[in-house]
Amino acid sequence: MPASKFFLSLVFASTFIGFLSAQDGNPGISDSLNLIGKDATLRKISSQFKFTEGPAADKAGNIFFTDQPNDKIWKYDLKGDLTVFMDKAGRSNGLAFDKKGNIVACADEKNELWSIDPSKKVNVLMDNYLGTKLNGPNDLWIDKSGGIYFTDPYYQRDYWERKKPEQSKQSVFYLPAGKSTPIIVDSTLQQPNGITGSPDGKYLFVADIRANKTYRYEILGKGKITNKQLFVSQGSDGIRLDEKGNLYLSGRGVTIVNPEGVKIGYIPVPSGWVGNLCFGGADRKLLFITASESVYSIQMNVKGAL
Repeated sequence: MPASKFFLSLVFASTFIGFLSAQDGNPGISDSLNLIGKDATLRKISSQFKFTEGPAADKAGNIFFTDQPNDKIWKYDLKGDLTVFMDKAGRSNGLAFDKKGNIVACADEKNELWSIDPSKKVNVLMDNYLGTKLNGPNDLWIDKSGGIYFTDPYYQRDYWERKKPEQSKQSVFYLPAGKSTPIIVDSTLQQPNGITGSPDGKYLFVADIRANKTYRYEILGKGKITNKQLFVSQGSDGIRLDEKGNLYLSGRGVTIVNPEGVKIGYIPVPSGWVGNLCFGGADRKLLFITASESVYSIQMNVKGAL
């Protein structure tokens, strides 16, 4: 989600210039583990948007993402064609695909979670917490049971009538599969934003963008997390894991940290703030990056975590 100017200057103020040497053919790109193809370059796909967010890949590897201010969901297919998938998309932000191939969207126009089937039929999964509107669901991760972990920070929108949050805290929630009332799993973060989980269902990662920290939790069961630990002293707008357990953090470019939380790579992105990222393509090795008015891609040597 768009960060304020305060966050743009603070959240990713730290840098590690000189921490790693740039690869040949990739000026400015740092990569100590050969995660990025040696001859790969960051490719701008398009700059026709206002603010891009929420990329997610379907089973085939087609990538869907949002242009939230323009209220659209776009599709970038395996042929490289870019088309509007859905107009009037509830001001969707973060996206994810469930096992049935439906898009689950953080539709913050009315602070809801939507399920959108391939024919664009919308089913509202959740629209309140104990009778009160949420701040604005932002990003999400779906576990193997179909339960949805999602973040609920407050960012004032110009399309809202309200001028202050109805929730007293900015929390991380879990919506059990088949239920319409979420449960709070952590209400101690300052402003949770990016979220993802490990494919084996053991760990949940949440970025606290205001505190400039990313945490790792152990997952005990459906909506039950414990052992919150600082994973890396860096926040993020969106986060993703690759197949080797490395975590990719968006913000001022893309930062890559290994499973121990050590910074091992960096991809500079020229078009301002990087809102989010995902792995797609037929082989799941295409890193797709949403960066303000633009979207980019770069070919990786690793697949995204499934």
